[in-house]
Amino acid sequence: MASFTPRSWERAAGAIMTTDTFPKGAQALAHVDGHPVRIAGIAKGSGMIAPNMATMLAFVATDAAIEPRALQTLVRRMTLRTFNSVTVDGDRSTNDTLLVFATGQSAAPPIATAEDPRLSDNAPKTEASAAKIARTIAESPLVKTAFAGEDANWGRIVMAVGRADEPIKRERISVAFGPLWAARDGAVAADYSEAAMSDYMKSAELEVRVDVGVGRAAWTMWTCDLTKQYVAINGDYRS
Repeated sequence: MASFTPRSWERAAGAIMTTDTFPKGAQALAHVDGHPVRIAGIAKGSGMIAPNMATMLAFVATDAAIEPRALQTLVRRMTLRTFNSVTVDGDRSTNDTLLVFATGQSAAPPIATAEDPRLSDNAPKTEASAAKIARTIAESPLVKTAFAGEDANWGRIVMAVGRADEPIKRERISVAFGPLWAARDGAVAADYSEAAMSDYMKSAELEVRVDVGVGRAAWTMWTCDLTKQYVAINGDYRS
């Protein structure tokens, strides 16, 4: 499959831009049975997108070998929470199109069914993904105010994890404050102790660890709490 650079994305998308404001393109690399599989796509659309794509035109290609019926199932499944969950102005059109091509040029073995387990968890679980999740937690005002209130509110941690929009498995998320587990595998930890957690949250420094249940990449961020004094200082800065 052809390799696309940002400039070539612009050239490829230029012919279908019409009233769009900028080129939209993406590419990713996954692995099937250890073989690299590439996928790339371009799309056009700035208005009349909701729901069900409307005047959005999208073209996706992969060098994976996927049977047509399986590919059609995957397309219907994936567009439900992607293209068909986008809205700009609520108006529709008759021109919506999404075309997906599977060339079979990679060395990966063929995929015959949409339920093939080799298709699961192919989203990149990289350090970049881990860094985005960590940063979203560290910058969350609700998380930072919970720290200020000495509250081990692991629900706010999980909220921030979800807001990062990175691959996770909700049923496997685990959250620890220092040596104490607040949640394991998506539920309150069996050995959770409110008293022990309250004592830990009084510490001058806190450590929070989160396992989102996918991949092995990790990232560390440093942050601080957010207090009323912070608001006062910055609220009065120009007064």
